[in-house]
Amino acid sequence: MKRKFSDRANWRRIVRKSYSCLSLDNKEFHGLLTFYRIHELRDPLYKEYGEHRLCLADEGYLWMQHFPKGEHFVVTTMFDKQGKVVQWYIDVCKTQGLTEQQVPWFDDLYLDVVVLPSGEVFLMDEDELEEAFKSGDISYKDVAMAKKTANRLLSMIRNGKFRYFTLSMKHKRIYDQARELSES
Repeated sequence: MKRKFSDRANWRRIVRKSYSCLSLDNKEFHGLLTFYRIHELRDPLYKEYGEHRLCLADEGYLWMQHFPKGEHFVVTTMFDKQGKVVQWYIDVCKTQGLTEQQVPWFDDLYLDVVVLPSGEVFLMDEDELEEAFKSGDISYKDVAMAKKTANRLLSMIRNGKFRYFTLSMKHKRIYDQARELSES
């Protein structure tokens, strides 16, 4: 199982970045919210989904992560330098936590749900989940939880009940306002 850290401290592609984390506890969201802005990088990151080739990381991009308390998923919203959503990337995870330095992390359970602004939805890495089980990296219970979580996410998305689409836009506006205040 891979442990992933929100500050991406070992991401060699990135030359210069800014990172912040805040805790929210209100009626809309309980958990941690991180902001990872890319200022300079060695080369852009591209990913293909079917016929779509998307740039996921480039100068000026912002990756915002929601770590909802008590959930088995983490939502990364990737914004381009114009502030438009490139994709929502939802990692299914076993657990979440914080380092001693207060950096959020999660133990990835391989399954991912990708949602494009067009509304297209992709369930990713089912093969990686099966391989991890076959190799003994994860248990049958982990596989069952990952599949149950992914199915719940897909159902919420299909039924228009996945609130992170609107929350990401709201939290991006708050981030932008705070950034404008700090620059003035």
